[in-house]
Amino acid sequence: MVNTLKEQFEEAVINSKSLSQKPSNETLLKLYSYYKQATEGDVSTEAPSNPFDFVAKAKYEAWVSLKGTAKENAMNDYIYLVEKLQG
Repeated sequence: MVNTLKEQFEEAVINSKSLSQKPSNETLLKLYSYYKQATEGDVSTEAPSNPFDFVAKAKYEAWVSLKGTAKENAMNDYIYLVEKLQG
């Protein structure tokens, strides 16, 4: 039986938590932004107000960069990236 895209995505989310090596920060930002776009769609919150919260700012900017991307495309990108990280 072929899993639906949503099931494949949920499985990839689980698999992403048990990777043998921790991905680079850049890759983690990609995973984060694909996940947020896939689950919530375009950014609907304000940018972080603390100029020294570099992590929150990077996450926000990574998510904003996907504005207009369909949730299904973000799910596919997330699944592909996790599969690539698994080797």
